[in-house]
Amino acid sequence: MTAVEQRRRMPGLERRALIVESAGRLFGRRGYDGTRLDDVAAAAGVTKPILYRHFDSKKALYLALLERHRDDLGSFAEIIPAEGPLEERVRAVLTVWVAYVETHAYAWRMLFRDSGGGADVQAFRLEVHARARAVLGGVIRSLSEEPIPRRELEPLAEMMSMGMAAVVLWWLDHPRASRAAVLDAITRAWTGLLSAR
Repeated sequence: MTAVEQRRRMPGLERRALIVESAGRLFGRRGYDGTRLDDVAAAAGVTKPILYRHFDSKKALYLALLERHRDDLGSFAEIIPAEGPLEERVRAVLTVWVAYVETHAYAWRMLFRDSGGGADVQAFRLEVHARARAVLGGVIRSLSEEPIPRRELEPLAEMMSMGMAAVVLWWLDHPRASRAAVLDAITRAWTGLLSAR
């Protein structure tokens, strides 16, 4: 079977997923301004007209990646164990989160290192940040051993969001740092924040 025949036979959703994954890697490495749709099509093994069947512009493709990340954020709050020692509950959530980071590393580069794409893209980045704060505020409220005043939740969520983003970006720049060390460090920070005083 030729490559052209394989492209024709690949289901549309599968092809779209391949385009999205290829685009994520390129946007993560090169940023919005440094990534061309020709490069995305080549990396995904599709023609540019096929890419345009799924996304009508580079901006639409970039926003689809940010949207997917925004929509995935809520899944971490859903996996908080209902019972058990605080550190084990925190580690259970963070283990899943670190695995997500490994698979979707481009999302942190797109959100925290890239500034391209214009006002629409920047506004959407801010929306993703707001969603992250809301999710983390819920996680903090859910896991805290003592009630945290409502007025502190958003600033704490922002601190944890930006701190975790900094760790992810550092880890991406230092791939020899072990996954276990990153997980241990973040677990220590969260457990310290949420422990009874």
